[in-house]
Amino acid sequence: MMILTEMLSYPFLVRALIVGVLVSLCAALLGTSLVLKRYSMIGDGLSHVGFAALACAYPFGFSPLYISIPVCVAAAFFLLQLKESSRIKGDAATALMCSGALAVGVMVISLTTGMNTDVCNYMFGSILAMSSSDLYLSIVLSIAVLELYVLFFNRIFAVTFDETFAGATGVNVRLYNMVIAILTAVTVVLGMRMMGTLLISSLIVFPSLTAMRVARKFKATVILSAFLAVFCFLTGLVFSYLHAVPTGACIVVTNIILFLLFFIVEKVKEGRGCS
Repeated sequence: MMILTEMLSYPFLVRALIVGVLVSLCAALLGTSLVLKRYSMIGDGLSHVGFAALACAYPFGFSPLYISIPVCVAAAFFLLQLKESSRIKGDAATALMCSGALAVGVMVISLTTGMNTDVCNYMFGSILAMSSSDLYLSIVLSIAVLELYVLFFNRIFAVTFDETFAGATGVNVRLYNMVIAILTAVTVVLGMRMMGTLLISSLIVFPSLTAMRVARKFKATVILSAFLAVFCFLTGLVFSYLHAVPTGACIVVTNIILFLLFFIVEKVKEGRGCS
């Protein structure tokens, strides 16, 4: 308790705590649908696009968040179009976007500002990088993502499990796939400051995969993954503060440990069921 009180005395940690909890919730809720729809790597693709956008924003003095969000939303739309193409599908579309966007970002940085501290913060994450303006924008957008997810929960559930049946019952499958992609794009950009381009997709994938080890219903998986995401973020943040280790890496390692524990629990339950 004393550690938390001490941490909250630092404004940058308060900002990181608020944004981290909100982004973790958004990522975990969306992650369940993305994992089940086999869109797990969309976070990687969009984070690389976000990196390219911020690389282009810095030389002109633009705020990275204001540039990265619309660019990532456009990229999400483009990625879905590629996935629906008869020639380019699935992981090939994501790999195409990942490698292309990263190449553009690295080239622009090399030709302009060079690898400065701000760029490294976006690549590897830094809780020190969260400004007050970033905080307000992140709160507004995170709450919007959560509200839209709750509002469209039943439709998202339908297109997650059976797009054909959902379409037959009158659900606009294309529209709600687009909603999922847009909400994911916003979440990825908001999380890049904290987790970094190279680690943000883990915030989407790990909590859901861990929850699926023990939960069998969609709603139960979503709720459990949200709880696990917040727990892993808080644990990673405290460990990072105590041992001066990068926050993003601490959160990912915490998620890995929790996943292994839940995996063991799942195997033990299966073993007891067979016996």
